[in-house]
Amino acid sequence: MGRVILASVAVAFLLVWIAMAPDIRTTASTPSQAVHRLVVQDSPHLRALQTKYKSLSKQLSKLRPNQPYILVDTARNRLYVKRQEEVVLDAIASTGSGTILDKPGNDASQWIFDTPRGEFLVQSKLTNPTWIKPDWAFIEEGLGIPQNVADRAEQGVLGNYALGFGKGYFIHGTLYTRLLGKNVTHGCIRLNDSDLKGVYALARVGTPIMIF
Repeated sequence: MGRVILASVAVAFLLVWIAMAPDIRTTASTPSQAVHRLVVQDSPHLRALQTKYKSLSKQLSKLRPNQPYILVDTARNRLYVKRQEEVVLDAIASTGSGTILDKPGNDASQWIFDTPRGEFLVQSKLTNPTWIKPDWAFIEEGLGIPQNVADRAEQGVLGNYALGFGKGYFIHGTLYTRLLGKNVTHGCIRLNDSDLKGVYALARVGTPIMIF
């Protein structure tokens, strides 16, 4: 994905340059300027740029994934599934709140509830997922942390599907659909049932996820 971005920047720069070149050439008002215009139009430098532009365009086309990939905009709380430049699915989401919770003990460490930014892959696809509540979920509620793993299991809060992308982060459903579009989660990405079903159907293990 990083190569796609670099190639896109290069292509965009050349496109702007070439788009500006006709404006420069159409300012001629005298015969001598007209001659100069023809020279510029046929200059080796311009031809080289045009050749480079075509080459980069082909490279960019090859770099774009043919399979669907997922983009998440945490500022606007939108999730997109795209195939090449086509938007296959556009969903309202909820992402990390950015709030901070102190961990118990004397080490002064904290949990920061942000959705991670960067490039990821779908690592797992789950149906009817069970939430294994982490320590912070009990501390937030003012409860003691259970020692028995079974006491951490909670059904029906993540929706019908979940897509894991590492370190305990998931794209999953929510009981609080009224909060979609807001930064309210502990780092996971929430969707409504219909959009979640669509993402689950389009994605596979290994599907790229770009979060920004």
